[in-house]
Amino acid sequence: MNIIISNTSGKPIYEQITEQIKQAIMRGQLKPGESLPSMRLLAKELRISVITTKRAYEELERDGFICSQVGKGSFVADTNHELVREEQLKEIEGLLEKAVEKSKINGVELEELTEMLRMLYEEE
Repeated sequence: MNIIISNTSGKPIYEQITEQIKQAIMRGQLKPGESLPSMRLLAKELRISVITTKRAYEELERDGFICSQVGKGSFVADTNHELVREEQLKEIEGLLEKAVEKSKINGVELEELTEMLRMLYEEE
């Protein structure tokens, strides 16, 4: 698993791990039933505290992306397609909010923004 930690991102390390694993699951890079590295191994590979990886795994389990079995490890959960879709929609909404904010700051009218979006969407 390829997780990149940035000390300059402003996000806590556990959130960076959580987001990257969620994205890998949503993109199909991690399949249901696939095992994740142990918390200790991931902590060692990333050179971070086991407590940090534990928190990331707990968040992922709470959100339904992984399941943990005592003595066996953590695995990608059978993906709830509605949960995955909701996560993707939330991410898209966040990006659109940034685009709208920047458009307003720069005086781009709704019609222009809508046309830009339509053109980008229809591009192949």
